[in-house]
Amino acid sequence: MSLLTIILNILIPPLAVFLKHGLGTTFLLNLLLTLLAWLPGVIHAFYVNSK
Repeated sequence: MSLLTIILNILIPPLAVFLKHGLGTTFLLNLLLTLLAWLPGVIHAFYVNSK
């Protein structure tokens, strides 16, 4: 994972997931998690982008 990806995972999790995986179910799930609460979105972004 690059430094930019790590920073985006923390600040704007949906953008980090979108840049890596595009517009799809992973992005929509991350967007929903981020809107519900910021921390689950961050955790999901790190999990998805570390695969």
